[in-house]
Amino acid sequence: MIAIVNYKAGNLTSVQLAFDHLKVPCEITSDPARILAADRVVFPGVGSAGAAMQSIRALGLDETLRTVVQKGMPFLGICLGTQIIFDSLEEDGGVQGLGIIPGTVRRFMPDNPRDKVPQIGWNTVTWSRPHPLFEGIAKGSEFYFVHSYYPAPASGAVILGETEYAGVRFASVVGLNNLAATQFHPEKSGRIGLRLLENFCRWKPI
Repeated sequence: MIAIVNYKAGNLTSVQLAFDHLKVPCEITSDPARILAADRVVFPGVGSAGAAMQSIRALGLDETLRTVVQKGMPFLGICLGTQIIFDSLEEDGGVQGLGIIPGTVRRFMPDNPRDKVPQIGWNTVTWSRPHPLFEGIAKGSEFYFVHSYYPAPASGAVILGETEYAGVRFASVVGLNNLAATQFHPEKSGRIGLRLLENFCRWKPI
């Protein structure tokens, strides 16, 4: 069973529908016990980082998510769920994240007015190193993005994939042990995105 973490940050149904399409059992839940009892955890989300972190703390999910990672459960962050795993975010005047991966989340500050913020649409992801998440997916494949902020890990060792936008080459996929996280939305990225989610379901972290 995959637990899709519900912290009132939207976009949960599309993630659930993607797993339904793959015929993988899943449930949307904010119950720490259900999350810790799952086989795998997906941490998606869209919206405001400040409101999301406030909701996470109110629901007691901050320690739950840290425990998930510490226990070695396969964990996938998506979009806002990726940003929140870092130490801090520039959004909303500065937000403290979960601190699971060292680093910050920065706002795009384009010099070219044609580079619109947020970035909305398809963009290329180049794999930085092999990972089971990418099996059967060509280097340079396109995924669907919707974001104004981007991850800036403290160490390049956690970067699994990179993308260029608004004059910045940023980490669009990060990973550490049993955790992987994508700035793009695999559930909105068609056949390629479904393949990535399918790979996550098969992934057995060492």
